[in-house]
Amino acid sequence: MTGADEAGEPELPDEVLGRAPGRGRLTGRRVLVVGAGTRHSDDPEAPIGNGRAISVLAAREGATVVCVDRHEAAAQETVRLIEADDASVRAAPEFQPGRAFALAADVSAEAGCAGAVDAAVGLLGGLDGLVLNVGIALGRGLTGTTAEEWDRVFAVNVRAHFLVTAAALGHLAPRSSIVFVSSAASLRSGTGVPSYDSSKAALLGLARQTAREAARSRSRANVLVPGYVDTPMGREASARNPNRARRLPLGRQATAWEVAYGAVWLLSHESSYMTGQSLVLDGGVQALP
Repeated sequence: MTGADEAGEPELPDEVLGRAPGRGRLTGRRVLVVGAGTRHSDDPEAPIGNGRAISVLAAREGATVVCVDRHEAAAQETVRLIEADDASVRAAPEFQPGRAFALAADVSAEAGCAGAVDAAVGLLGGLDGLVLNVGIALGRGLTGTTAEEWDRVFAVNVRAHFLVTAAALGHLAPRSSIVFVSSAASLRSGTGVPSYDSSKAALLGLARQTAREAARSRSRANVLVPGYVDTPMGREASARNPNRARRLPLGRQATAWEVAYGAVWLLSHESSYMTGQSLVLDGGVQALP
């Protein structure tokens, strides 16, 4: 899409808005997305979340997707959106979109991690892709964070990633891809929530070790690092801190669809020589003044 709006700003491309057709980039791939729902919002115009956008786009690009969320209704809603994806958007005529299944699992518990993988493998017969998108934030500052809050955040933001990946490793087909979704909060201090920042930073270390072990089957593991993204969670954070994303080089926050395109690229064979690395999608915040 080209042109400009009434204010003279260039119109956003269809990819940014989640309206571009699929191109068969994940045809035949079997993908497990953990954290595939979107946080509930009372806003009738609430944007889509990262995990849901990744799931929808992966299916649009031809993958069969198992959508896992702690809340079954959230996972089912993601599947509903995949099944309802408009035919003119879901895939170009020469490409066939994938299917989707919903699963409920609490990955803060060890049994939930193994159970989610076992159920996904049972549905798909194996895995070619794994996306770990779960994350929470508790506490405020070092002295305002309890040991219990710290442990809870690390259980969800790091231990769950480790447990799901360890359970999935033996089921991954050769040349599979694992994507850990981190945050630009892992790159600089700014949120005021050390449990969140530290746990997100830990994912790169986990990804490197995973990449080393996955290389035996020529599979890969990488970290996706989004910056400010317009999601329900992002809007809640901005409501608490209106200056949170005040100055952005590209003049706006990302959409979840842009994060999803980064995930699809990492899941696809287009990124076949990238492993143990981070893909930063922050609109230039880290690099530009």
